[in-house]
Amino acid sequence: AASEKRNLSLGGHVGFDSLPDQLVSKSVTQGFCFNILCVGETGIGKSTLMNTLFNTMFENEEASHYQNGVCMRPRTYDLQESNVHLKLTIVDTVGFGDQINKEESYKPIVDYIDTQFENYLQEELKIKRSLFNYHDGRIHICLYFIAPTGHSLKSLDLVTMKKLDSKVNIIPIIAKADTISKSELHKFKIKIMSELVSNGVQIYQFPTDDDAVTEINSSMNAHLPFAVVGSIEEVKVGNKTVRARQYPWGVVQVENESHCDFVKLREMLIRVNMEDLREQTHARHYELYRRCKLEEMGFKDTDPDCEPFSLQETYEAKRKEFMGDLQKKEEEMRQMFVNKVKETEAELKEKERELHNKFEQLKHMHQEEKRKVEEKRRELEEEMNAFNRRKVAAETLSLAQPLKKDKDKKK
Repeated sequence: AASEKRNLSLGGHVGFDSLPDQLVSKSVTQGFCFNILCVGETGIGKSTLMNTLFNTMFENEEASHYQNGVCMRPRTYDLQESNVHLKLTIVDTVGFGDQINKEESYKPIVDYIDTQFENYLQEELKIKRSLFNYHDGRIHICLYFIAPTGHSLKSLDLVTMKKLDSKVNIIPIIAKADTISKSELHKFKIKIMSELVSNGVQIYQFPTDDDAVTEINSSMNAHLPFAVVGSIEEVKVGNKTVRARQYPWGVVQVENESHCDFVKLREMLIRVNMEDLREQTHARHYELYRRCKLEEMGFKDTDPDCEPFSLQETYEAKRKEFMGDLQKKEEEMRQMFVNKVKETEAELKEKERELHNKFEQLKHMHQEEKRKVEEKRRELEEEMNAFNRRKVAAETLSLAQPLKKDKDKKK
């Protein structure tokens, strides 16, 4: 069969065993990117932990507790260690947990993650793509900071993690773990994990399928959530200087595994599983977002008869459907326009008829007025004629009388 593979032995060295080295060389040349989302209440120690993790001082301003809402603050840095370049983006949730009404606290976080997925999807769907130099802003890991109460998770924590678990890899961490006693901390960890399980929250599990990391990842999965302490202050303990927190009663060493889980977190997050986090983000979370988006747009892999359905056929079918809808709407609009024109014509004809009737009425009134004026004129003329006749008669009479008088005198 064509699908059967034949195993052949090589007669000598060919050289494709250098392929892993070529991949490493190419990856190092291109550089890497890693994006961390820190979710936690204001003042819980997010910035301090980031500074401690990467052993540097990231620029940040302290946020007040008076934010109107939660806003996302991404900051990108270029880091270099040996010959490896890392473009690191740290996204902080400013104002998280500070509002009286916390109902919508998770929404800006979800929107930010979705926006990064959408930007990548839009780049993928372009005709002319440039993914090789595209700044990938998709969140690879969400460090969820839990307040060291020693009791149980807050409802805000459960709701937020539940909303985020299908979109991002979540590692829960107990912040400022030096404020809680060892026995309480052990109970608190068990309580947190049982609450996450009972509420169906899926957190990131360190992968155990690779033999090289199976043992360490299996043991570390049992330590979740990590109880961490952050500090970039250097304190002298014995003969060496260590990063620690100095208290009146003693020193909490950040990198001492008996004091806190900071080393475990750094090991798991950066030194062992950073590539797996990047891979999981692309292959699992982004893939889910992409699939849902394409299904919303009407694309699918099989038609109703379960036959393979090509993207081109789907596009053409959707285009045909769209053009049909467009034509139908156009026809409806045309018909609406025709009806509107007919209605307007009928209204105009009605107004024209009204105007014509009014004109006829005015014409009739005008003729009536004209006739009355003519009659009046005739009457006046007759009166004038009668008056003139009387005037002439009177004048004739007045002229005749003096002549008669004169004749009488002569006699």
